[in-house]
Amino acid sequence: QVQLVESGGGLVQAGGSLRLSCAASGRTFSSYAMGWFRQAPGKEREFVAAISWSGSSTYYADSVKGRFTISRDNAKNTVSLQMNSLKPEDTAVYYCAVTADDVTVAGGYWGQGTQVTVSS
Repeated sequence: QVQLVESGGGLVQAGGSLRLSCAASGRTFSSYAMGWFRQAPGKEREFVAAISWSGSSTYYADSVKGRFTISRDNAKNTVSLQMNSLKPEDTAVYYCAVTADDVTVAGGYWGQGTQVTVSS
């Protein structure tokens, strides 16, 4: 069982930065690949970024590649998403999740989400 709590969302102007954090409970956090997903109003939830259990491999959606960086600290049971050069189209609720074997797909554990709003 893993419980996930996201934080760090907010309102930012286009071109700005935000850092999202996800705090996980559960002794097996370091065993899981973790990902960030987002859902914009009227759209389906989509993959943003993922990181392997060790942190040695990272994966990004084309739309955020070069702007977002995912990282994790297994000693602190946290996974983070540094978002730079934000665009209005990045506006969404961002969710932290344990990923499935396909790291672009979310598994069974989700956080409650944190709102990111980028103004133009």
